[in-house]
Amino acid sequence: MSVYVCDVCGYRYDEAKEGVLWEDLPDDWLCPLCGVGKDKFTLLSEPVQESADPSLQVTGEKAAAEPLVSDVLVETMVNWGVRWIFGMLGHSNLGLGEAVRKVEELGHLRFIDIRHEGAASFACSAYGKLTRRLSACLSIAGPGATNLLTGLWDANLDRSPVLAITGQVETQVLGPGGFQEVDLQAAYGKVASWQQTVLADSRHEELMTLACKNALTVRGVSHLVVPDEIQKLEIPAGKKAGNPEGRMMKTGISPPAESLEKAADLLEGSRKPVIIAGYGAVPFRDQVLDLAEQLNCPVITTYKAKGLLPDSHPLACGVVGRSGTPVAARMMTESDCLLVLGAGFSAHSGISRDIPAIQVDFDPSALARFHPVTVPVWGDIGQTVSLLRKSLEGRCRFEDRGAVIAGEWKNWRREKKRRAAMDQGSGMSSAAVYELLGKAVPGDALMTIDVGDNAYSFGRYFESESQPVIMSGYLGSIGYSFPAAMGIWAATMEAGSPFEGRKVISVSGDGGFAQYMGELLTAVKYGMNITHLLLNNSSLGKIAKEQEMENFPAWKTSLNNVNFAEYAESCGARGFRVKNAADLAGVLEQALDHAGPSLVEVEVDPHLP
Repeated sequence: MSVYVCDVCGYRYDEAKEGVLWEDLPDDWLCPLCGVGKDKFTLLSEPVQESADPSLQVTGEKAAAEPLVSDVLVETMVNWGVRWIFGMLGHSNLGLGEAVRKVEELGHLRFIDIRHEGAASFACSAYGKLTRRLSACLSIAGPGATNLLTGLWDANLDRSPVLAITGQVETQVLGPGGFQEVDLQAAYGKVASWQQTVLADSRHEELMTLACKNALTVRGVSHLVVPDEIQKLEIPAGKKAGNPEGRMMKTGISPPAESLEKAADLLEGSRKPVIIAGYGAVPFRDQVLDLAEQLNCPVITTYKAKGLLPDSHPLACGVVGRSGTPVAARMMTESDCLLVLGAGFSAHSGISRDIPAIQVDFDPSALARFHPVTVPVWGDIGQTVSLLRKSLEGRCRFEDRGAVIAGEWKNWRREKKRRAAMDQGSGMSSAAVYELLGKAVPGDALMTIDVGDNAYSFGRYFESESQPVIMSGYLGSIGYSFPAAMGIWAATMEAGSPFEGRKVISVSGDGGFAQYMGELLTAVKYGMNITHLLLNNSSLGKIAKEQEMENFPAWKTSLNNVNFAEYAESCGARGFRVKNAADLAGVLEQALDHAGPSLVEVEVDPHLP
């Protein structure tokens, strides 16, 4: 009997469990988790050995004679496509840790032991944002579980699927206030869209199945609390691990015909429409571009969707909002109709509320959340865009904005060069840093960005060649970029995935990197191919500017830093320190060529634009 693994989502088809040989499956059989065909599956090299319980058969090692609750939970999780766990082991999750160890040794998943649980949840959140797939973070009870919360809130707000598994003190001492006892269901009450405590008589495989299903369908956080003694209980004879067969449905909501026609009519009556693509439109990049090219319509992105199409495309206008380009600002200001795909109208998005708008989203609660919109359309973005293309064929005559877009880009690039050349003797300008970074990074790189001055400047100055950019969007958490890069790196290690082998680049300021700088040791331990660009202005520059805008003096925003390049070298990574633009291009080339983790520290002037 053999096991076949889906290259896209990690689902495992075990012939012994399913009772049907792979070759006997119909040609049109589809993966129950992600819907791809048989051609996207790979045969595992190790044979599956027989055991008394076929649901717990494993490759390369005989299954334990008496499987435990933890074994069933972990096996179910693997069946649902979880291939990565980030976390830390301790006395209240050792049973779970042992179950993970056995499965990792068989090659079914990998466990990355981090230095701080917050980094684990950030890594999982970033992995979910990039892949739309599920990973897990594991912690002990008490402080380990509470440390996960910031990264889980990031996942919750940015609609990223994450499975959080926390140990708990033994049930017999729950209540009186045992060591490290925290009411975890209460603590996770707002951040988790689904959560449950696993007990002795629970349907253990069913709880894990529901946790995985809810995280994937809601695109949020599921949480399982597993008390210490429950992890080591033997399971009843014949209990099988859960899997997604029959539990997942095809997604994709066609918009109501009336809404679609109203949207088409509004577009037909406009002369200067603009497409604004948000984070929700990223998976439908090709459909969005096809519509834009059919309509010859300018495309603006929100910051979270930066990289959706290359800035060199004649219809691309860059990012809108506080981190945006004057190209995008002019196109939106002059527009008479906005087609907003997978984006909201929050203050940070920068999308005008005064222009007639069509808003398309798969989540009905996201439609018209902040104010009424002209035409709200509930539907899958890919399907809606495709239907709009058919409906609008031959109906629209828009003004050709190509010359205006090209002229605005010419002016903006001239201004960026002027800013890049500015030098007050106190470090480089951000414009110069991002101009050189844009020339150095591979076109298929995967990028993470922190918050602060470095992020505002990145959105404004860095010209993308469609490199995905992952960030802490609605939470805006400082320290995000490097832990997120670890989650993105995990996606590059998956054979057959669209991200396999791609370079990961993380960008932050000095304040952000220092929050999780211990994770550089994790990156060295696992040989993570991550290049981190650190813009060091020895301050929390954005906060200082905000204080000054409020007519307050800059206060408590200066930072006492180490030499970050030397720190990187002491961790076993490559470290570089740069003070001027003349050296940066060569240093970036060396750092990007390094196969493991590297850090480039650049001294930047906080007073330059």
